Amino acid sequence: MSGGSDGSSPSSRRSSFNSLSRDLDLPSEQGCLSIVVLGASGDLAKKKTFPALYHLFDQGFIQSGEVHIFGYARSNLSDDGLRERIRGYLKGAPEEDLSEFLQLIKYVSGSYDNGEGFAKLNKAISEYEASSKSESYRRLFYLALPPSVYPSVCKMIRTYCMNPSSHPGWTRVIVEKPFGKDLDSAEELSAQLGELFEEHQLYRIDHYLGKELVQNLLVLRFANRLFLPLWNRDNIDNIQIVFREDFGTEGRGGYFDQYGIIRDIIQNHLLQVFCLVAMEKPVSLKPEHIRDEKVKVLQSVNPIKPEEVVLGQYDGYKDDPTVPDDSNTPTFASVVLRVHNERWEGVPFILKAGKALNSRKAEVRVQFKDVPGDIYKCKKQGRNEFVIRLQPSEAMYMKLTVKKPGLEMATEQSELDLSYGMRYQNVKIPEAYERLILDTIRGDQQHFVRRDELKAAWQIFTPLLHDIDDGKLKAVPYQPGSRGPKEADELSARVGYVQTHGYVWIPPTLA
Repeated sequence: MSGGSDGSSPSSRRSSFNSLSRDLDLPSEQGCLSIVVLGASGDLAKKKTFPALYHLFDQGFIQSGEVHIFGYARSNLSDDGLRERIRGYLKGAPEEDLSEFLQLIKYVSGSYDNGEGFAKLNKAISEYEASSKSESYRRLFYLALPPSVYPSVCKMIRTYCMNPSSHPGWTRVIVEKPFGKDLDSAEELSAQLGELFEEHQLYRIDHYLGKELVQNLLVLRFANRLFLPLWNRDNIDNIQIVFREDFGTEGRGGYFDQYGIIRDIIQNHLLQVFCLVAMEKPVSLKPEHIRDEKVKVLQSVNPIKPEEVVLGQYDGYKDDPTVPDDSNTPTFASVVLRVHNERWEGVPFILKAGKALNSRKAEVRVQFKDVPGDIYKCKKQGRNEFVIRLQPSEAMYMKLTVKKPGLEMATEQSELDLSYGMRYQNVKIPEAYERLILDTIRGDQQHFVRRDELKAAWQIFTPLLHDIDDGKLKAVPYQPGSRGPKEADELSARVGYVQTHGYVWIPPTLA
């Protein structure tokens, strides 16, 4: 088996993670591990879950003899049938490693609301555990399924598939978003799952929290003396958190129309990034201390003002036959959040997301205030900005005013740039799902959404979402391939954002 792309051995990496677990006060992880992927024949499992498990295996974080992977779905498949489906999504993997990984996978067929299939699944897991001769049994269930079946599936797991009380170990459940459609439905789902599992057993996954640059946010903020005195209302004018896609719904219009861009992207992904940008320093790196601070900042957000919201829908969206002709579902939204606390009073956080735009990117843009007493008269060129580019071409750069080379005293905008593709040329940046599944195995809930955090997030957006659903706020049309509605740029300017003209950051290349 290969040693991974960073040059270290699997055993040394496992040792370092065990050391980190002790630092974070996480339980030690020993014993045989059963990973169950429910919805194993679906796209999410094939495209994300199984490839993530393979990469963890390839890097030595899960190993033959310690782990067995079970696929569960309604489809009538054999073990080899599922393995061949997974193989199709792992093109380029070394055949020896891939074959070894695929042999860890077993398939069980059954329905999601009937005990017969889950009893059969439990039998298969128990046979593996007995053959391992381990004293500790660990069971991880990954629900790659629609949220509508979570309650019935979790009830089946609770009834038929829990870790046996005769052996130490644990049972943990990963659930995918969306966690409800508004506050009431989210609370109902949380209550149903809460009756079956303790909070420490539930891992609500938001894959944005597994992205490399998102994970870097707390390090940047709290490990660098440079940023500590700057990160407040005295120095920062506004912060934008942006998600842009250059394609539309592409055949998923019927599904997307049930949710819209706010439920799909802003209320979860961008709000999680917002928490890490705006929260106070936690007492320690223990997961609960970090999640406590995220909840506090969410609870400090003022109600959203209708005049600080712009909704858009790209022309052609309703051409999809699965989308109603009178749909008001936004494919673009720009929403201003305001935090009522000592650090951020008066600083607008502009959360913006859209489909069918002129570029694809996700970034955090921190714009600083103008220089007081500007003797160089360079205000028109633009402000200092700190930009964290989450995807693609992961990078962080500081936009500065510098002297333009030459004999004249002229200024221009340039940057201090850390582009990951240049700085870390031989390092593979892990996929978000790899990191989050590994965190679940290790029992680290830092990058997962806690129940009270979920509630606070829905409390912010539910009134706005109900107004949209009731037609009180209308989506304005915009052209595919544009920046989105011009009203969004006008809103950003109105709350204080100053756009830089004549400067474009170009990701450096090795060429």
